[in-house]
Amino acid sequence: MKTITPSDLITASEAREVLQISTFKLAQLLKRDALRVFPDPLDQRKKLVSKADVLALKASRAQVEAA
Repeated sequence: MKTITPSDLITASEAREVLQISTFKLAQLLKRDALRVFPDPLDQRKKLVSKADVLALKASRAQVEAA
């Protein structure tokens, strides 16, 4: 079974900036599979995540904080 890779991938560092969280907190989110991780085809050391997933997580966090 082939995994479908989203076309809106951003680096983990960019995701951290969008979410305004620390590197440690991002690592926790990735470990808990709160965001799907995709390998960078050009550099296997880099982690990529879907920008849509990041924005959805940001929106859900905003709703929780507003409640």
